[in-house]
Amino acid sequence: MGSQDRFGYEWDKYDFMLPMYEKQFLMWIGPDLGPEDFKDKAVLDAGCGMGRNSYWPCKYGAKEVLAFDFDQRSVEAAQKTLKDFSAAKVIYKSIYDIDFVNRFDIAFSIGVIHHLEDPKRAIQNLFRAVRPGGKMILWVYGYENNEWVVRYINPIRKITSRLPVWLTHFLAYFFSIPLWLYIHLIPQKSEYLKLIRQFKFKHLHSIIFDQLIPRIANYWKKEEVEDLVNSLPNNKKYKIHHIRNYSWTVVVDKV
Repeated sequence: MGSQDRFGYEWDKYDFMLPMYEKQFLMWIGPDLGPEDFKDKAVLDAGCGMGRNSYWPCKYGAKEVLAFDFDQRSVEAAQKTLKDFSAAKVIYKSIYDIDFVNRFDIAFSIGVIHHLEDPKRAIQNLFRAVRPGGKMILWVYGYENNEWVVRYINPIRKITSRLPVWLTHFLAYFFSIPLWLYIHLIPQKSEYLKLIRQFKFKHLHSIIFDQLIPRIANYWKKEEVEDLVNSLPNNKKYKIHHIRNYSWTVVVDKV
């Protein structure tokens, strides 16, 4: 499954909601979609973490939001996040085991697929859950303009992803402090570094920690993303968007 237990530790510790998460969510779902697209829709959130991406469809008036994760701490954090929404339900489930068929208007997975051992199997299950006329949305890391991450962070991650997770959390401070100084003292060209410069230190530390814990973290080139989507059945059409020049959003219409 990848590192669901390690992400469970993260979401148990970082279960706060911030207003900027709405801006991020709208960015991740792609430029062609907005709040109005979720009104009165049945929505599936695959790999929900602490539920921050399920929160916004609930706010936008979705008639049903089913969120799931494969770590009990993540499920409990998401239940806390979504407790005020009667339309929301959070369950413990693996994306490899979901058996929904033609069930949801929108199924999305944000920041999850690139951490899985078998991403094609995962998105095939997710696509099957979408009803004809519905959409599947994926947001994944991009390789383009993230070459520095692949070159410098991935070798570090190979070590930190195997350490006790509490120790990795502590070590993340030693990366967060110099990064905080760097992005605030030096003008940045990278769209990603410009984005995280807006965050408070606690949020920045959570991002660094998030980067250091997974055992699998794929940074995909556009053609690799296309290959992933083309593994789906033919009853589809899709668009790929380069988000802030550092990640990919794929919106797949089921026809």
